[in-house]
Amino acid sequence: MSDPVVALFMLGLFICFIFLGFPIAFTLMAMAVGFGFYAYYTPAVALWDNNIFFLLVQNTFSVMSNDVLISIPLFLFMGYIIERSNILEKLFVSLQIALRHIPGSMGVAALVTCTLFATATGIVGAVVTLMGLLALPSMLKAGYDKKLSCGIIAAGGTLGILIPPSIMLIVYAATAGVSVVKLYAAALIPGLLLAGLYLVYIVVRVVINPSLAPKVTTADDVDFWKGFKLLLTAFFPLAFLIFAVLGSILFGLATPSEAAAMGALGGIFLSVAYRAFTWDRLREAVYLTSKTSAMVCWLFVGSWTFSSVFSYLGGEGLIAEFVLSMDLSTLQFLIMAQLIIFVLGWPLEWSEIIIIFVPIFLPMLAIFDVDPILFGLLIAINLQTSFLTPPMAMSAYYLKGVAPKGIELWDIFKGCFPFLGMVLLTLVLVYVEPKIVSFLPDLIYSNAAVDNSPLPEGVIDPSFFK
Repeated sequence: MSDPVVALFMLGLFICFIFLGFPIAFTLMAMAVGFGFYAYYTPAVALWDNNIFFLLVQNTFSVMSNDVLISIPLFLFMGYIIERSNILEKLFVSLQIALRHIPGSMGVAALVTCTLFATATGIVGAVVTLMGLLALPSMLKAGYDKKLSCGIIAAGGTLGILIPPSIMLIVYAATAGVSVVKLYAAALIPGLLLAGLYLVYIVVRVVINPSLAPKVTTADDVDFWKGFKLLLTAFFPLAFLIFAVLGSILFGLATPSEAAAMGALGGIFLSVAYRAFTWDRLREAVYLTSKTSAMVCWLFVGSWTFSSVFSYLGGEGLIAEFVLSMDLSTLQFLIMAQLIIFVLGWPLEWSEIIIIFVPIFLPMLAIFDVDPILFGLLIAINLQTSFLTPPMAMSAYYLKGVAPKGIELWDIFKGCFPFLGMVLLTLVLVYVEPKIVSFLPDLIYSNAAVDNSPLPEGVIDPSFFK
């Protein structure tokens, strides 16, 4: 069996272990060490001096010393502490009152709340679950169509992985070696475009069929100043924190890590201001942050070591040779890659897709003349579908777990289908007009000195050990 075939066997065996339910990060490391021991084996060298052990240690050190990855636990902590600040209910009510004259006002308010909260936390499960507990019963009580209500919450809760400051984009930047700052700027318009399409769909659907979302009359008695006060105390503080963090990154006032630190501090201030700051909540936020950060870091260690061994055995070259033999155009390559990502989104989380499988495509981007930032944004949009597409639509399962009685899983699936259409429309628009992605980075950074250097590479060149 040749080394490239061994590499493909290694990849296939790993996929089998995933479906068997083994822990992904440690499975990656175990397989990397096992196959790496074979790949780097030299008869004249002692078994414990095999270069795979040096590779694993060096990759672990590279991940733990990567300054850019510091922003991940800080953004996570910001999200977890805000999630426990009791702001969500006030935010939803204030937006519902402010938007009461718009058709489907409660649905629009729910979507805006989901978008803002998902952007602040970046945690899809938390947003969908909390909004399912808070907004869904209110919408159903007001007579809203259950499929439309479920679709709004499930789709709105996923936007946090696309709209900056997104943790997924940081992970992609570290994997692809691109600037986080430019990636954030590139993601802003597509993210707002998708959220805007969701809003337009809700309003147009309700205008065509008003019975889907009866007008809520109880909010009409609220005067302007009371509504403004509600916005001032619920909407503006969180919006200001998000825009301050994002603006400081985009305009070069702070690095992502510095902005994330200020965002975490701002999250604590918000929690104190809403009288929701307790020792137990702080301890829980720190615990969840540590748990998620450790998962991401060990995924990086396992993935980079696995990728190094896979490339050293010739698997990467074999896949590239196969793709090139298909004589694909750039558009066909992009469509093929996105279809693969779409399928992988069913059994896997976005973190595993970005860290494990995206590196397989990265070496081919230069061959097909594809901008890594554009490719990353296409993946970020595409991954919205993985949370909404049956049978493994995680947003639907999150929502089903907290939905009132009478809401069936198939109702949630049917509610998600129209929003899937908006995601696909956004993908098509980005394919047709890539300037949707490149416009803002070119506008902001065309005449400015921006750190465009790639992030520290965690993967050691396998040829080092030849």
